[in-house]
Amino acid sequence: MDKKDTTMIRVFLLCVLAGNMPAAGQPLDVCATCHTNATCDDKADGSGKVCNCKYGFVGNGRTFCQDKDECQIGASKICGQQTTCHNTYGSYYCTCLSGYSPSNNMAIFIPNDGTHCQDIDECRITGVCGDGGQCRNLDGSFDCSCRLGYQVFNGVEPFHPRRDEASCRVVDCGQPASVEDTVLLSVTGTTYDSVAVFACDEGFTWKSGDNSSVCGADGLWRGPTIVCEEVDCGSPPAFRDSHMLWNNSSRMGTEVFYKCNPGYHNVGEGNVSICTAAGQWETPSLLCQETLCGSPPIVESTKQVWNGYSTPGSTALYFCKEGFYGNGGHNVSICNENGQWTPTTLSCKEILCGDPPTLPHTGQVWNGSLTPGSTVTYYCKIGFFYNEGHNVSVCTINGSWTKPNIACKAKCGPVPFLANSEVVWHNRSVVIHRCVDGYHSWRGSNMSVCDRSGEWQRATLRCIERKPPITHIFVVKEKCVQWKAEKYKEDTEIYKVTYTGSRDFQKSFHDKRLQSLSSKAEQLELCLNLLPVTNYSISITAVSARFTATTSTNTNLPVPPAPIVYYREFETPVPTLMLRRSVNTLDAISLYQVFVLPVEGILVFDCASPGSPDPLSTSESSAEYITAQINVRNVRTEMNFTVGDGLHYGGFYNAPLENGRDYYVMLRAVSQWKTDLKSTCVLWAKVRGTSYVLKVSSLSAFVSVGLIALVILGGYCFIRFFKKT
Repeated sequence: MDKKDTTMIRVFLLCVLAGNMPAAGQPLDVCATCHTNATCDDKADGSGKVCNCKYGFVGNGRTFCQDKDECQIGASKICGQQTTCHNTYGSYYCTCLSGYSPSNNMAIFIPNDGTHCQDIDECRITGVCGDGGQCRNLDGSFDCSCRLGYQVFNGVEPFHPRRDEASCRVVDCGQPASVEDTVLLSVTGTTYDSVAVFACDEGFTWKSGDNSSVCGADGLWRGPTIVCEEVDCGSPPAFRDSHMLWNNSSRMGTEVFYKCNPGYHNVGEGNVSICTAAGQWETPSLLCQETLCGSPPIVESTKQVWNGYSTPGSTALYFCKEGFYGNGGHNVSICNENGQWTPTTLSCKEILCGDPPTLPHTGQVWNGSLTPGSTVTYYCKIGFFYNEGHNVSVCTINGSWTKPNIACKAKCGPVPFLANSEVVWHNRSVVIHRCVDGYHSWRGSNMSVCDRSGEWQRATLRCIERKPPITHIFVVKEKCVQWKAEKYKEDTEIYKVTYTGSRDFQKSFHDKRLQSLSSKAEQLELCLNLLPVTNYSISITAVSARFTATTSTNTNLPVPPAPIVYYREFETPVPTLMLRRSVNTLDAISLYQVFVLPVEGILVFDCASPGSPDPLSTSESSAEYITAQINVRNVRTEMNFTVGDGLHYGGFYNAPLENGRDYYVMLRAVSQWKTDLKSTCVLWAKVRGTSYVLKVSSLSAFVSVGLIALVILGGYCFIRFFKKT
């Protein structure tokens, strides 16, 4: 650095010092020299101003004021007991240690308002020690121990549930152990204070002790002290006129058999005594009486020879009554030592002749008796006459009928013949006829009878060729069904016509109706009022004939109704138009198309025209084009549409309209079903861009708007321009 540069720096520093120093004769401004973290205060003696560092800072107040770390003196001194001190720039704050909370319930505090940290009583929190635990509050903490009936798990007592991961579990003694000569009657559970009750096993009695066991706090069962002794019934009782069969045991379940002495028999219901669990012998219903057989038994259809004695060894002799015969078996019964007569096996059967004999072409007069002396009288059946012989048969004592020899001869001769029929059954006097295959009965009786005069009363059955009751079904003009009836001319038949309709394009549509018709005519017609654009299945049932014929038909697509629009004229290139649709869901409208027609020269609009999807795709500037296609399900009952908004609708570009040109906007409603298409058009709006004037004529209204005329007739729209005069 050369001498010139050094001189310039000195001059600069002098200028700076001169700017900070008061001019000669002016006092020094002390407050202007105070540090940013200092305040300018009056001196105590009033001699002027002095710079003092703010609270939380230390220094000379002018050249430096640095942060004071209040926490250096210790948290307990500045914040109080159980605290943590946090230094901040120019200040500090305090927080409580874990287990303590500030008395002002604030997360941080400065103790200048008397706030201090106080112990938190964790035991006030329900369930802090878990199930079975009891809480003890400590200074800044707590611990847990287990209540009676619970034991510490995964640690020792006392414990801290979060630090030690210990807990209390209920004492479980498990299933009570078995006790000799006893059975477990009931147990209330296996946890602390549960009770198990025992009883002496079968064959034992309760002598002493307690029969209950209790689950203790140490997890062990206490008791029972029950003592059971084996049952002893002692000697069994003795009964008169009897003796015992016994093995000399008196334990439970031992049996004693009693037997009557010779010359006696048991008339009671039992002869066994058993030693019971109560230590007593059951008393049998034994009763020994002297043996007597009484009167010998009566055997059906027999008589007996007996001397009147009923002591053992006495006998009775049996033989068959009159009108019966022996059919084998033993005919003697003997009184035995048990006081019972031995059964006799003698079998006596009644003498019966069986069914009387049958004779050809005869009937019988008989009361149904088969005993000897019964008679049967015979007579000739209808269609036969008595010729000779005896007509009575008698049941004899030998069990057989005498044979009659009556003879009956037929009267009527060969079976009668009916046209187109065959004989199903006959017995010379009665013939049953039926129609052969391909024919059916048409009134009259199907039975021919040979009367007493020997002549056939012929059946009146008529057999006619079988044809369906309903034929030649046609649907006329999509409204009426016609058919031909095959029946007897004088009969009235009831017809039930059921027709069910469905639509391919409307899955929820369902039309099912029933009409009835009663008529004697052979050619019938019934109008059904079928709905358009519907697939119908028609069933016609002849009730009496129980015959049903079915046909089907499809109704055509009608021209859709004209859309309800609000015609307006606009001078904006983006007009918004309104469409309103009827809530009637039976119309077959599938979609709406919006046509834009530039108004230039003479224009003829065909409502059935396919239209151009692009306004620039044709060389003729006046040709119409489709600017939007809208599905009917997106319309609901009302719709607003803005022409020329530059968006796409149904694959068609809604091109902006050119300023300075006139346009007509047409709305076409299209109905489509399968391959059939029909449509209706209305004039929706005119957009003015020039001075041309329009006159509109339609089927429903005339809108006078100038000297331009537009007419929609038969699906065509004619637009003509006239010059203004």
